[in-house]
Amino acid sequence: MADQIGLQCTECKRRNYISSVNKKNMSGKLELSKYCKFCKKHTLHKETK
Repeated sequence: MADQIGLQCTECKRRNYISSVNKKNMSGKLELSKYCKFCKKHTLHKETK
């Protein structure tokens, strides 16, 4: 039941990570602070398709 999602950097708008999320247990979009190798710093990454 887990769906694969991409995580997109909010500053440079590039998709850097792939994760899986169980949509039955989670409502809303996933937001994580992750390292962006293009910005070379930790930034907020939001869920995309």
